[in-house]
Order: sequence, then structure tokens, then C-alpha cells
Amino acid sequence: MINRYLDRCTLYVGILNRTVIAACAVTEESHDIIEVKNLAVAPDFRRKGYGRKMLEYVEQAYVKKTIMKEVNPGETTRSYAFDMWMNAPMPMVTFFKKLDVSRIVHLSRKHGLKFNMLMCWCIGRAASKVKEFYMLPVGDKLIQYDNIAVNTIVMNREGEVSSCDVPFSDNLHVFNENYLYLTRKVAESCENHDLPDSMVIGTSALARYDIDGAVGMYSGIFNNPFMIWGKYRKKWFRTTLTVSFQFHHTQMDGAHAAMFLDTLQKEINNLKTHQSI
Repeated sequence: MINRYLDRCTLYVGILNRTVIAACAVTEESHDIIEVKNLAVAPDFRRKGYGRKMLEYVEQAYVKKTIMKEVNPGETTRSYAFDMWMNAPMPMVTFFKKLDVSRIVHLSRKHGLKFNMLMCWCIGRAASKVKEFYMLPVGDKLIQYDNIAVNTIVMNREGEVSSCDVPFSDNLHVFNENYLYLTRKVAESCENHDLPDSMVIGTSALARYDIDGAVGMYSGIFNNPFMIWGKYRKKWFRTTLTVSFQFHHTQMDGAHAAMFLDTLQKEINNLKTHQSI
């Protein structure tokens, strides 16, 4: 019976101490209907709440359906910016900021989590608190989104780079699982993973190189906010990372961008140990 939907389902696996203890098969029947086709828990782990945790995980993964729509710029808070900057020859602005990433380094080492994943999660969490991130100029239109994603660049098995959009989840565990699964899939397939219905924040981590960021990334096509950083720098008991943040002036003003970077530092500082387990 499972063969009838196996080729179109998403399979979630529960792992405890490197042992698979549960599995859940889910199909997307329509835009707003998700169906759990099968849920199984290993005999030794039944009646301990693992089945419920699997269902909660799946619910969190699908709780926010991504929707995008065109909006009338004149009916938004970006009306003046749209008229002023949409046809400007160089509408992109770049800010630089030195972040204290000591907390990320500590949690990364303590819990075996990827530094870049934690950085991307903090970026997504900070962006989710700034409403301007949910609107983006696309072509000659202003598009509003219900959800955001964070892009990361992946070195694929052919030694080239591929692009991977990871949907942002406020749940760090869910984001980490998606990040690991999607980046691994992109690396092996050498195919980009794009989420065209999400407002994507681009990132590029050149972690082996001592750089401060980049400017002038505007192509006239890619209007998305974009962050670049190199290797972090350690000095005494503090680890810092300089980032560049490029944004389209139609999407946000300098005050919004500065607020985002300030919020990003706060999210890094407030990253909790229990969020990482």
C-alpha cells in the first residue's frame, strides 16, 4: 500500500543517539491540505511520546504555507520609496557591521552544530522581526510575501558552487534539520534548490578568507537583500565577524537596515543553549 504514495511523499525520520526510532510519511494533497500517510515508531520506543513529537515536528514544518502576491505600492508604506528608487540606476545600499559571534562559536563547538547554519538562523530570525523584509521589488512590481528563506552557497561534489534556499523556521531544530538535508541534497545533486515563493535573503560565507564583505552586487535583476562575510577573528575572549549587508532602497530605508543589523546582534547574543539541542 505504501508504494502508492512513496514516490510523492516527504519522509521524516526521528533519530535518537544515532539510531532511527521513528518515521513519518507526509504528502501534500493540495495547497492547503497536508496528509500524514504513515507514522511508525520502533517497538522499544513506543508509549514514550516520540510519535507525538514526530507529529509536532511535521506540523511545525508545514504550519506556514508560503504565499506571495503583487501589491499596489501606493497602498503600502513603501509608496514614496517605490517612486523614488525603482528606476534609479543604482538603488542598492550596502552597510558594514562588526558582529560579536562568540556565542555562535561556543554553541557550535559545544553541540556540534554548523557555524554557518546558526548564523543563517539568526539572520532569518532577525529579518522576521522587520516587516520590510516581507516585501520586495521584483521586475517593475512590488511583491508581498508571507514567509522568508535564507540562501546559502554550497560546494557540490563536482567542486563547483550551487545555491540552496532554506525555509526559515522559528524553531531552531526544524531549521537545522532542513538546512542539513537540503544542503546535502544540493551538494550531491549539483542542482540548485530554489524557493521562488519566499522572500529569500542571500548569503555567501567565504570562511577561509580574510575579507570584510562586498559592494556593488546589483545586476538589475536580483533585488534580494544579500549578506557576505569571510573568516571570523579571535582576540582574547571575543570573536568578531565583519559582514556586509546589501539591500534595495525600495524594500527598506537605512533605518530599517540598521535596525535589522542591531536585531541580528541581539539574536546572536540571546541564542540559548536549549534552542540548540
